[in-house]
Amino acid sequence: MKYLHQLFKASLIATCAAFPLTQAHAQTAVQWPTKSITLIATYAAGGSADTRMRLLARKLTDKLGQPVIVENKGGAGGVIGTAAIAKAAPDGYTIGSGNMAPLAVNQWLMKKLPYDPAKDIAPVILIEKSPLVLSVAMSMPVKTLGELIALAKKDPGTLTFGSSGVGGAHHLSGEMFREIAGIDIVHVPYKGGSPAATDLMAGHLNMMFEMGYSALPSIQANKIRPLAVTSTTRLAILPDVPTMAESGVADFESYNWQGIIAPAGTPAPIVARLNKVLNEILQDPDVLKAIADTGSQPIGGSPEAFGEFILAERAKWSKVIKSAGIQPE
Repeated sequence: MKYLHQLFKASLIATCAAFPLTQAHAQTAVQWPTKSITLIATYAAGGSADTRMRLLARKLTDKLGQPVIVENKGGAGGVIGTAAIAKAAPDGYTIGSGNMAPLAVNQWLMKKLPYDPAKDIAPVILIEKSPLVLSVAMSMPVKTLGELIALAKKDPGTLTFGSSGVGGAHHLSGEMFREIAGIDIVHVPYKGGSPAATDLMAGHLNMMFEMGYSALPSIQANKIRPLAVTSTTRLAILPDVPTMAESGVADFESYNWQGIIAPAGTPAPIVARLNKVLNEILQDPDVLKAIADTGSQPIGGSPEAFGEFILAERAKWSKVIKSAGIQPE
């Protein structure tokens, strides 16, 4: 793990430092872009990740004066699209979404990736972090997270938590909850979040970590009971739901997240300009509202900060996956 951390950090430093702002490289940044830019969305069209990328593409088009065209390359948990970004020419004309699974999780779940997340991508900016909501079925005799933990300890191995599949944010959040709270709960994987959420509402599952925007309609309809959110602060869309830490589970923080990445070797002045423009876009009221409406949190910041965040996420989920005994496929 220490070696991987050092390798990625060295790669990040090299990406940011290999192209000093000499007159030639400054001129590259001034001239770029002179043609359309492809933004690869690593998930299927129509989902929340795709919707966010299309909003950013429109804003980038306005800011950069050239069309930014979204191209969907979904499949394999984001691996196919991320590989396409990593293998593209590092000239600033191919960028894409950088997400939790393909950058921080999949390398621990798959025997081999078609790219090296530590060496083949250049972080540009972290766009948003999306906390999850831990909810229980209405039939569950608990009203707080403390009561849920007490029930799980009273009847170990009997309570179930659902997920959209092995290795997703729903699943890994449940495994981290199991470890930190010291409880024995049973994972029930589904082929997608919707069937799991349906079974939670029907009482066939006891609990589930869901994305905020997915859980909100069921919470508002009193079909499930929210106990806690996985962020360090409460969500604007669920102001009365405490955080895991407020509920007594310290050091619990879990997000799905996405940012913008480029192929490794993309000139630093271009990465810097993209970062500057995207930080400006993250101040746009339309963008802020779109992010808040889905229960997510806008982030922004530097490429280096995004790179360090990816490192921290990679280390965290590696530990959870190994502790849970999840084997690579």
